[in-house]
Amino acid sequence: MSEIQKDQSLPYPLAAPAALQPPTEWPELRQKCPVAHVTLPSGDRATLLTRYGDVRLALSDPRLSREGLARPDAARITAEAGSIFDSPMARALNAEGHGRWRRMVGKWFTAKRMRALVPRIEAMADQLVDGMLDHGQPADLLRHLAFPLPVYVICDMLGVPESDRDDFKNWSDTFLNLTKYSAAEVEAAHRDFGAYMAGLVTEKRRAPQDDLISELIMATDTEGRPMSDLALAATGQALLLAGHETTAGFITTMAAVLLADRERWEQLLQDRSLIRSAVEEVLRYEPYTGFGMLRYVHEDTEVPSGAVLPQGTTVVFSMAAANRDTDAFGGAEEMDLARTPNPHLAFGAGPHSCLGQPLARTEMQTVLTVLLRRLPTLALAVAPQELRRVDGLITTPLRELPVRW
Repeated sequence: MSEIQKDQSLPYPLAAPAALQPPTEWPELRQKCPVAHVTLPSGDRATLLTRYGDVRLALSDPRLSREGLARPDAARITAEAGSIFDSPMARALNAEGHGRWRRMVGKWFTAKRMRALVPRIEAMADQLVDGMLDHGQPADLLRHLAFPLPVYVICDMLGVPESDRDDFKNWSDTFLNLTKYSAAEVEAAHRDFGAYMAGLVTEKRRAPQDDLISELIMATDTEGRPMSDLALAATGQALLLAGHETTAGFITTMAAVLLADRERWEQLLQDRSLIRSAVEEVLRYEPYTGFGMLRYVHEDTEVPSGAVLPQGTTVVFSMAAANRDTDAFGGAEEMDLARTPNPHLAFGAGPHSCLGQPLARTEMQTVLTVLLRRLPTLALAVAPQELRRVDGLITTPLRELPVRW
């Protein structure tokens, strides 16, 4: 790797040498150029943050906002397709009021409710493992388990028929892909997904059931105001996107990094009490979580590394890079399945931290429990360096995860 110059603009996202390895530029960026210039796929310039302290501030400081990304002077991710940050879904949620929306939806994601979901998630996982065993080895853990499980769970929570889950996969791919689809295709996907969710809201109003959409229809905020139909439909869209693609990627990477070093898997087989901390360490250690997050700077802001982010700057920051910061985590480049505390930033921080993180954690812990119980001899069917990620997606999931047992 050639030395990075402070006035150099790096193409972003940064390439990684292998699916389970981070970009080689991260250590040098954190040490010598923690506030770097990057060029996005659109050709627009942005500022990249890679240090833990800088990223944590950017995630939580109100002077940097997600809503500002709709401004005409904000950098665009791509030139062709509309950004998910300025989609009809995002605009509907912004109009509802972010704090108000989070308070209303967040009531669903309680620890008690998540614990109550465990038996059903476990049953779903067991059923999917049965299907993988029937298929025979080698099998693709992504296709047989990691992809379908989050879809089943989120569809169940929202009251969406399982027969429609393939449509959600197609819509998710369209929204999250940076280069594959045209602006017309992205607009059509937003329109079709919005129309579907609007129809689902109408159906739930007519015949409420025991699901999140039905509950939100009946709910009101502290001033007695219900959520608008536009916001209800957008809520379903947002939760399906976040609850499907991202969690499927986390489950796949969890299995991959734990199996890439047999000692990790054997440690968990010997001590199941490590499952919870192991999931947190996987989330911290995840070698490449894709694009990261964007914020628009509304007023000059100094970050802990000492640089000032000028007003009007679009900032992109990698939580995965921050999670490897040796100033924040001892032995940051190594996995410690018993690491505690573990204040990683995989789910963000501050007012825009991932609302569904209790559900993602519950799914990951439950899947790991089932795999250890059902498939103690589970192993990668290919060498770790042969694994590949999907290019062009914001979340960069693995293409497949071949396993044997």
